[in-house]
Amino acid sequence: MNFSLYIAKRYLFSKSSNNAINIISIIAAVGVIVGAMALFIVLSAFSGLKDFSLQFSNFFDSDLKVLPASGKTISFSEDTESRLKALPGIISYAQVVEERVFLQFKGKNDIAAIKGVDASYASVKPLDSILAVGQWFTPGDGEVVLGFGTAYKLSLGTYDYTNPLELYVPKPGTGQISALDAASAFNRASAVVSGVYDVNEEANNAFVFSDIATARTLLEMDERTISSLEIKTAPSADEATLKEALQEIFSEEILIKNRIQQNDALYKMLNTENIAVYLIFTLVMIIALFNVIGSIIMMVLDKRKNIKTLYNLGATLPSIRNIFFLQGVLMTTLGGLLGILLGILIVWGQLQFEWVYITATLPYPMELTMPNILIVFCTIFVLGLLASKIAASRVRAPLLD
Repeated sequence: MNFSLYIAKRYLFSKSSNNAINIISIIAAVGVIVGAMALFIVLSAFSGLKDFSLQFSNFFDSDLKVLPASGKTISFSEDTESRLKALPGIISYAQVVEERVFLQFKGKNDIAAIKGVDASYASVKPLDSILAVGQWFTPGDGEVVLGFGTAYKLSLGTYDYTNPLELYVPKPGTGQISALDAASAFNRASAVVSGVYDVNEEANNAFVFSDIATARTLLEMDERTISSLEIKTAPSADEATLKEALQEIFSEEILIKNRIQQNDALYKMLNTENIAVYLIFTLVMIIALFNVIGSIIMMVLDKRKNIKTLYNLGATLPSIRNIFFLQGVLMTTLGGLLGILLGILIVWGQLQFEWVYITATLPYPMELTMPNILIVFCTIFVLGLLASKIAASRVRAPLLD
């Protein structure tokens, strides 16, 4: 092995008498370096975009969310609440009542979801970070907080006491609503907008936050009925153990979802895109490694006399093949490491100096992570082994005659 490695390093770093082979070797090495660098930059860019997207999509998602297994509501009795407070691993929780609501303001209409939350919601979510205008509602004052998109559609501002926002929710019941009894078929409430939040385009049109008492009045719910329970867990809490304990606390069938499960469709889409991008650039790497195979084969043909000399001196056919196999492995490994290093410098530079912008004020998000470094290196190393094995197999007995 030491003999083969020594010769392989000499062949790799020394110039050939044939300039064409030198040029082919340089092209092969550059192809590996550029391919590794491109793969790492793309994975880092996609990781940054993924985290950038999820930080907005996950804002309204709690660590754990308790939902009814069937229907729209679950019972949250005093006994359930007392047992919940005694559970270790739970920092805080908030009761939530949620339903679709019809909004009306000065002749303009829109549809959103009213999300009635209790006073503990602020301890589950950092609300101040999303408020663009105004402040969070004061419980009991008939105030609501809605998204920037909804406010834009309805052309409303904050603290307009002369023109309150009207909220309509159909009364519980069955059957169709006729024109004659349409007015009496809806529960109605008036509210003053105390604040406007700004998260992203989708979320800005989704919710109207209100006091949970207001939402229960609109939906004709009693004070022990909720739509969901949002829980903030301690960093050291075991999720599986906590889920089992929650299942035992509630007297009815419930679903317990973590952040990923609350947005499973989004996570699946992002993971699928990540795999697709990785496979596409891996294919580019495979094409680049054909240059490595060609370079080693040309080196084999150029070193026929040296191969015969080594054979006559006692080197075996497997050991001679191992020379060119190790040459290919060294070329791809060193080229891959250099490409990864260049990629790290580019990603670090983007993070520090913000060279590229998506918009005038938003730099392109990137993420420098060890998993991406390991993924790129392992990909280059495995593909390099295969390419070197294929090229080294061209050393056959007729060359030794």
